[in-house]
Amino acid sequence: MLNKQFFFAGLLLILMSACNNNPQPVNPNTTPEAKELLTYLYSISGEKILSGQHNYGHELTNSTDSIIAITGKTPSVWGTDISNLSDELFAEAERQYQNGSIITLMYHQVKPFHHDSMGFSRSVQGMVTDEEWEQIVTPGTAYHNMWLEKIDQRAAMLKRFKEAGIPVLWRPYHEMNGMWFWYGNRPGENGIQKLWKIMYDRYVNLHQLNNLIWVWNANAPRDWKDDEAYAYELFYPGNEYVDVLAADIYKNDYKQSHHDQLVELGKGKVIALGEVGVLPTPEILSQQPKWTWFMCWARFPWTHNTREQVQNIYNDPRVLTRQ
Repeated sequence: MLNKQFFFAGLLLILMSACNNNPQPVNPNTTPEAKELLTYLYSISGEKILSGQHNYGHELTNSTDSIIAITGKTPSVWGTDISNLSDELFAEAERQYQNGSIITLMYHQVKPFHHDSMGFSRSVQGMVTDEEWEQIVTPGTAYHNMWLEKIDQRAAMLKRFKEAGIPVLWRPYHEMNGMWFWYGNRPGENGIQKLWKIMYDRYVNLHQLNNLIWVWNANAPRDWKDDEAYAYELFYPGNEYVDVLAADIYKNDYKQSHHDQLVELGKGKVIALGEVGVLPTPEILSQQPKWTWFMCWARFPWTHNTREQVQNIYNDPRVLTRQ
C-alpha cells in the first residue's frame, strides 16, 4: 500500500479525473494500485516532487540509508536493478513498499547472446552490429529467442511484485538515445522503438504484468564529443506505450530544454528525473516544475554531492519524503 499521504492525494485525483480527463495508464488492465500511483504522480506535477534514491543490488539499503543519515528523512522512491534476481532483492523491495516507499526498477540487460555473469562493462556497454541488432528485433531468430529468455526471467520476478500487490515504476532500456549501451543509438521504427513495443506486448498481453507503470527513460540530449545523446523523439515509441517520460541528467547538466522538450513530447504525460548525479537545486526545481520525482544514483549522495547539497534539496518545501 501507499502511505496515507499518497493515498488521499490519489483518491482526490481519481474523483476529479472524470472532469479533468487525466490520461489513463497505457495498459487498460492496470491494477488499482498502479492506477492510484499514476494518478498520484499527476496530482503533484507542477507542485511537488518526490525524492528518490537508487541502491545497488549487492547493497540494497546503503545509499538510501546515507540520505537518512545526512537529512533525517527517508526518500519517497526506492530504486534498484533487477539484473539481480535474488530473493533478497524482492524481500527488501517488499519491505520498502510496506513501509511506504514507491518502488522503481530498472534493468541493465546484458547483450542477448551473452551470459548474465559477464556483467556491466563487458556486456551491457558496447554496441552490437547492425546484423546482430536485426536478429534481436526479429521474432524467430536465435538472438531474439535469447533476448526473450532474459526478459522472461525478469517477468517472473515482476510477477512476484504483482502477486504482492506492489505497483512498479518500470524503466527498461534507459539512456537508449546515448551511444554507450548495446541497445543505444538505434533510432526509428526498427530501432529501440520496436524492441520497446515487443517487450510491452509480451509483458502486458502474455505475462499480464498489469502492475507496471511504463517509464520511458532517455538521457538528456547532449553534444559532447564521444559521449553524445540524441534527440528524444527519435527513440520514442509513442504515447500509447508510455506512462511516464524521464530523463537522466549527469554532470549537473540541467538545461531548461531537457525539461521542456520532454513535456512537449509527452503531450501532457508526467515527466521525471530517472537518474541524476549532482542533485538538482531548489532554484532548478523552480525553473523546471514538472519533474515528478528525482532519483540520485547509488553512492552519488556522498561521491558527487556535499552534505549541504543533499540537505538543501531535501529541505526544500516542494520535495516530498517518506516521513
